[in-house]
Amino acid sequence: MKGLLPWLTVLAVVLLLSALRMRALATVVSVGWLAWCVWTWIRPTRRRPRSS
Repeated sequence: MKGLLPWLTVLAVVLLLSALRMRALATVVSVGWLAWCVWTWIRPTRRRPRSS
């Protein structure tokens, strides 16, 4: 459940903004969240230097 909390929070914010007729802001939040998720998924992990 702990891993779902950020997703559920963003979903709740987007639904709330949409209900308040702030669809442009809801879209920005959605696209920003998607971009952040993709970035954390594809970014290269830092590798430790090899000890010779």
